[in-house]
Amino acid sequence: MTISVGQIEQSLFAAAPAELRQSWDNVGLLVGDPAAPAGKILVALDITRDVVEEAVEGGYSLIVAHHPVMNCAWHPVQTVRPDNNQGWILTALIQNRIAAICMHTNLDSAQGGVNDALAEALGLEEIGPLSPDGLGRVGTLPKEMDLPAFAAFVKERLGANGVRYASGGEKQVRRVAVGGGACGEFAPLAAELGCDTFVTADLKYHDFQNAAPMGLHLLDAGHFPTENVVCPVAAALLRESFPDLEVSLSQRHREIIQYV
Repeated sequence: MTISVGQIEQSLFAAAPAELRQSWDNVGLLVGDPAAPAGKILVALDITRDVVEEAVEGGYSLIVAHHPVMNCAWHPVQTVRPDNNQGWILTALIQNRIAAICMHTNLDSAQGGVNDALAEALGLEEIGPLSPDGLGRVGTLPKEMDLPAFAAFVKERLGANGVRYASGGEKQVRRVAVGGGACGEFAPLAAELGCDTFVTADLKYHDFQNAAPMGLHLLDAGHFPTENVVCPVAAALLRESFPDLEVSLSQRHREIIQYV
């Protein structure tokens, strides 16, 4: 039986309901015909030029990604022209009949989604929600660690090219909050909940300055490393739901930020 792109979308929404998305977000089937056959599926965190080229060369008819390939709240789409990056990506998808399904903040909040995958990658136990709307997670390390050792542990477990961190005091790392991607606004909440450490991404200079007054260790492990942990989870879900379809993880999309 032929599986349609629309059936893939509905299966993903069953795992990460659209109702969990933030009001500004754009999720679901963003490019393509829901009635088209799903064919081969490529899973990636972002739909970049490299990922589109990988899909074209590999004969994939569907890309399942985390970040939306377009979101007018961030970047209004007034034109679709191949002489700018977004236009090139959209044009290439349409010309090659490659559909794009994006599961963003709904997958952040969903059980088993981005933040659960991040918490599990860091070995946290007794995992629970960080924010009332389900974004972020809080858990406990099996054994306390000092901050430099924990920073090195995070770097290794997430395959990050580097980790920026600031101390929140002399305390050991044990009760840890995580927020995949840019979740710096949740740092005060993590402190209020009794966490000694918060792992997230895209922290600003003043966020780090606030670490000591909050009594909270802050670690920025990068946007890509803190969220890419969900891609193997999404691929496994698709393979389980559609065992007759070929599902692959992107081999070209990786962290591009380098540290000297």
